[in-house]
Amino acid sequence: MTYANPQLFINGQWCDAADGKTIPVFNPATGLEIGRLAHASVADLDRALEAAQKGFDVWRNTPAVERSKILRKAANILRERTDAIASLMTQENGKPLAEAKGEIGMAVEVTEWFSEESRRVYGRIVPSRNLANQQQVLKEPVGPVAAFTPWNFPINQIVRKMGAALATGCSIIVKAPEETPASPAELIRAFADAGVPAGVIGLVYGNPAEISSYLIAHPIIRKITFTGSTPVGKQLAALAGQHMKRATMELGGHAPVIVAEDADVELAVKAAGAAKFRNAGQVCISPTRFLVHESIRNQFAEALVRYTESLKVGNGLENGITMGPLANTRRLAAMAGFMEDAVAKGAKVATGGERIGTVGNFFAPTVLTDVPRDARIFNEEPFGPVASIQSFNTLEEAIAESNRLPFGLASYAYTRSLKNAHLIAQKIEVGMLWINQPAVAWPEMPFGGVKDSGYGSEGGTEALEAYINTKSVAIFCG
Repeated sequence: MTYANPQLFINGQWCDAADGKTIPVFNPATGLEIGRLAHASVADLDRALEAAQKGFDVWRNTPAVERSKILRKAANILRERTDAIASLMTQENGKPLAEAKGEIGMAVEVTEWFSEESRRVYGRIVPSRNLANQQQVLKEPVGPVAAFTPWNFPINQIVRKMGAALATGCSIIVKAPEETPASPAELIRAFADAGVPAGVIGLVYGNPAEISSYLIAHPIIRKITFTGSTPVGKQLAALAGQHMKRATMELGGHAPVIVAEDADVELAVKAAGAAKFRNAGQVCISPTRFLVHESIRNQFAEALVRYTESLKVGNGLENGITMGPLANTRRLAAMAGFMEDAVAKGAKVATGGERIGTVGNFFAPTVLTDVPRDARIFNEEPFGPVASIQSFNTLEEAIAESNRLPFGLASYAYTRSLKNAHLIAQKIEVGMLWINQPAVAWPEMPFGGVKDSGYGSEGGTEALEAYINTKSVAIFCG
């Protein structure tokens, strides 16, 4: 699909910004401008808000079975357009084409799952103490939603929010990422083409701080949902609290990987390595702190280096590429800073550790060993293709290190012992834990973190709860 200039989507219509303002979109593999993006003004936001209110009035009164059918149709359209949309995503995000197709495939799964759950947003009848009374618990949509999403998964970070909102009868305004705008636009086009009424979905881009402060404070918006960094998430959560707006926060992580003494090293390297270098490490649940038992430290490190050096880095549109560029030049600078600090503090670069070439934002997949605890990369989320290894002697030490940081999003563990697995599951302070398997965030499972990694869920039946008001009704029938 040829890269077209992405537009805003307001009241069922694709449109340019009211003042005609645009900003450039760049291909991170080439550094070249590939399009111009419509930049919303306050006037555009006002139109989107008015449309969202009208759309909500229509959608909340649409029978659940009809909402379900529309979501199912949207999933089918998205599946049919996978190849074309994946090409756009790779051009603007950089991830290999196979990863882009995989992301869209998961978006289809998510949409189908929410289409089914939309039929099951049940209330209940509560037995009354007086037989002349009827007591009901009603479930109602909370209202128009404002969603703020990042560039690393430009479709999946939206579809989880949009799926839950639409399934429960809410309308939604999506502030999609300016770095990767075309693939989100095509996601929303699929929903519009499936028959979602005008105003139920809005799409805007622009200045993130201006849009968030305007939408969150606006009385039409009743809930916000955000995926992004912890510092920004805290600011938005505070703003939501000032205006008594419900919020779901999926924030940063620094995922530990515990490789126990009895681990299957080959499995651990294959599963954790694939997760580590997916999307060039620019993943909130990416494994980052590899905690390996001292007895197998060298064996694991050597195997991970072999895996890392087998990766083929390049333009994601080319055949055989397994890791693409970083999304922007800011990430290149961040990786260089992490490397300089880690080496200065005594870490060893086992492979990688530097930029590749001078064109595009390519950084070599990297393994660091003997990383000290005070290195920045063991304390700050790297969000890049760097695996940092530190050894431990007892499982209790590994668990303590895992819980040391304020993050609590995801974690991984590899052990053949049921006792070890049980202990880790009980003691690790995270929202998600994968043991002896790759990280696959299926829509039927909760998705979210604890501590500074946020609150609320964007998966499982728990995802629906944040979009629903519960109303207690007692009727005297005598």
